[in-house]
Amino acid sequence: MSKRIGSYPRVRVSGGGGGIVSQAGGVLLVETTRRTGLADALSAALAPWRKPRAVHDPGKILLDLALTVALGGDCLADVAMLRAEPAVFGPVASDPTVSRLVDTLAAAGPKALTAIRRARAEVRERVWRLAREAAPDAGGEVIVDIDGVLVMAHSEKEHAAKTWKKTFGHHPLFAFVDHGRDGSGEPVAGLLRRGNAGSNTAADHIEAARMALGQLPKKYRRGRHTLIRADSGGGTHKFLNWITARGRWLSYSVGMTITDAIHQTVLLVPASAWTPAIGPDGEIRDGAWVAELAGDVLTGWPKGMRLIVRKERPHPGAQLRFTDADGMRLTCFATNTAHVPIAHLELRHRQRARAEDRIRAARDTGLRNLPLQAAAQNQVWLEIIQLALDLLAWMPMLALTGPARRWEPKRLRLRLFSAAAQLVTTSRRRVLRLARHWPWTDVITSAFERLQALPNPG
Repeated sequence: MSKRIGSYPRVRVSGGGGGIVSQAGGVLLVETTRRTGLADALSAALAPWRKPRAVHDPGKILLDLALTVALGGDCLADVAMLRAEPAVFGPVASDPTVSRLVDTLAAAGPKALTAIRRARAEVRERVWRLAREAAPDAGGEVIVDIDGVLVMAHSEKEHAAKTWKKTFGHHPLFAFVDHGRDGSGEPVAGLLRRGNAGSNTAADHIEAARMALGQLPKKYRRGRHTLIRADSGGGTHKFLNWITARGRWLSYSVGMTITDAIHQTVLLVPASAWTPAIGPDGEIRDGAWVAELAGDVLTGWPKGMRLIVRKERPHPGAQLRFTDADGMRLTCFATNTAHVPIAHLELRHRQRARAEDRIRAARDTGLRNLPLQAAAQNQVWLEIIQLALDLLAWMPMLALTGPARRWEPKRLRLRLFSAAAQLVTTSRRRVLRLARHWPWTDVITSAFERLQALPNPG
């Protein structure tokens, strides 16, 4: 007779314990801010907004909010989680002080936002140098993905409106640097927009791209080694003309709406002109083909543009659209990359889908709801979210290896940041002793050692 496995163990619960630190794994993020120089950079950037005889530094307050969001918080009041652990996170400002700083930065408008973004750009360049072969520009190219996000609002907030999906909220436009298959990505632009903002508004795409380029190291702010990717919302004359304007000469890969002219041209493509599509492993992708279009469909578009169409068998149960042909699903994109086989260009464009992973991570990191009332306040909140996402990208890039390098925020919180530890003071040094039985203790300690091995900023 086998012994039945019991239920959960019965325990007693009481308060009064000491020497225990919750969210101890958050020390990895704290050490990241120290080794990258982010703490000092934000302190210097926000110095003009520090009042005389103020106890708390504005840069530290903003960074505390970013750490709060990175650890799972979704409103200003959640900074209390850090305030409860001064041994790890230091002195944390009160809720009224935090709220007043957000109001102050919102009132300062573009001047404060520019200061924050300049500090982030300065630190980003240092982080990429420290990361070496793990940096997103290690291959000599930087890929920036631009995509819109719908954020629902459950109450009347400034600029909240009915969206194209018939929900109510905002429609911000984000840009992320793609880290490739072996990493995640980091935000380089977050533009708050009204809920009824268009998906293909060229002016907004230009502004998001300009903000994104400002976050990159100077050598990537122009030239063909920087690729801008977007869905069909970016396939406009004005946006592509801006990308390829004299002095920028950027590369692009953007989705295109299949117009009647494009549809008719596709019908004329001979069978011999279709090339099998390929997958990420380089193998032929079954049931998908690509071809390059030429002729009148390129009239009026920037010089050097290549128009590539893909046809594939629809997934079982998928509905065909009126732009499809011969029972095949058609999609189209444009690029100015020359001398590369169209199958490889199509694969590169399809990998833009990783931006959806970045958006999912952003939703799990403060973007599920914009908690403040005024649009200027929520724009500051977007900057806080981007700071949090920066930390969640930089820490794995600098300190984690293997599969852990690709962990998304929810998994990082569950396995690393939520770990508890015992705080021990010995020889005037404070030591966090993580539980021996925690499966990811070695991951945390190894990551901390890698961070401490990095040179100090300055």
